[in-house]
Amino acid sequence: MKQFPLFRYLYIFYSFVFLLHTINVFIDSETINYVLGILAIFMLIVSFPLASGLFKILGGAFLFVGGYLFFTTGQSYHVIPSLLTTNLSLLTLLAMLPWMNSIVRSGRFDRNMNLLMKVNVGDLGKLYPRSSLTTHILAAFLNLSAATISQDVLKNTLSPFSKEIRNSFITTASLRGYSLALLWSPLEIMVAVSIFATGVDYVTLLPWLILMAVIAFILDSIFGRFYYRKYKFEHADKNKQPKINKKALVKKMIHFVIALALFLILVILIGNLFDLSFILTVTILIFPFAFIWSLVMKRRRSFWTIGWNNWKTKTNTMQNFIVLFISLSLFSTSLGGTSFLEVIQKPLSYVYDYPMLILFLIQVIFVLFSMFGIHPIATVGILTGIITPLLDVMNPVSIALVMITGSVATFTVGTYGLLVTLTAMGTKQSPYRITIQNMPFAIVMGIIGTLVAYFLL
Repeated sequence: MKQFPLFRYLYIFYSFVFLLHTINVFIDSETINYVLGILAIFMLIVSFPLASGLFKILGGAFLFVGGYLFFTTGQSYHVIPSLLTTNLSLLTLLAMLPWMNSIVRSGRFDRNMNLLMKVNVGDLGKLYPRSSLTTHILAAFLNLSAATISQDVLKNTLSPFSKEIRNSFITTASLRGYSLALLWSPLEIMVAVSIFATGVDYVTLLPWLILMAVIAFILDSIFGRFYYRKYKFEHADKNKQPKINKKALVKKMIHFVIALALFLILVILIGNLFDLSFILTVTILIFPFAFIWSLVMKRRRSFWTIGWNNWKTKTNTMQNFIVLFISLSLFSTSLGGTSFLEVIQKPLSYVYDYPMLILFLIQVIFVLFSMFGIHPIATVGILTGIITPLLDVMNPVSIALVMITGSVATFTVGTYGLLVTLTAMGTKQSPYRITIQNMPFAIVMGIIGTLVAYFLL
């Protein structure tokens, strides 16, 4: 079925739905919202056969439980379409993310940034924070691509060392640097999902997210500096060191950082000025920002070429998220209309006096579920019944922080997650080994997240 020619053009259908939803955010028409709900049903029908096994199971479970809960509310079945549109904003954001990835590639920032990992390093201890930081900066715009790019560079740079040392270094430096960028990036879907679930402003979260990222980066850099400093580049051929134009490289780095800072500022200013939600602001800002950036760099043609193909491919393969988010809409909206929340809230009342335990356990659940292949977005759906009543008795900012730290930590230890799997394939090692090696980092992330969140209660 995946090879059926018609499925090559799903991006047209998906894009129409996303565009109509964005327009309706401003119009706020109940009629259009109902039409969107019907279109969402068609999206679910088309996407379900194309989704992976795990997302079929999760989506089916949410549909079954959500359908049962809806039946208990006694509402008319004709209102079901209007319940399926609550997560279309998240799907629209996902569809727009490839354009930001494309502008970074067309500007060749990925190539220039990775030159920093190749020159003037005497031992792996000095290389560790540099490679982690480079991956971190790239990941803010490139997401998953940043990890694979940095890993390819590191494999070449570390070729003089044994496979065990090389794999250990790549497993820790690239995955941890990558996850720390996702902790605060406005382009990370888990940040958007956490904000969506708790109703907290991105501006409120950003300082604390950056603080946690800085603390974790410093601690991890200290670890890397001392742990890997015994491995020297004694046998490396100095003649193979790449010749670079330091002035041009510094200029490129400054350009990249300024662009990132400008994007963050625009997200905050436009959101506050026009009273738009964080997800909507990022969604509508990505394309014009990327396009204007391409004009400034005189890379318009390459931006269109890379961007169109990248966007079309990514949008055509959104089935997993479509199945998950649409089914989750039925589950979460039906759950809110039942007395089931009261059933959940009663046992929680016994541990309200131990907020630190609750905050830490939320993060533990993310990590444990990820080790069984459950995506953190799905975990949010599973935790919906627990999170909702907590928002009434605990600071939503604290809940959002532990959700974000818990979810991004999974990228380093999720045994069946995409990033760990790709790393395992690229380095030819067991994903379980990667999980074990990064588990201390995930635990430290959980502790940092819990302490900061507890401080804000």
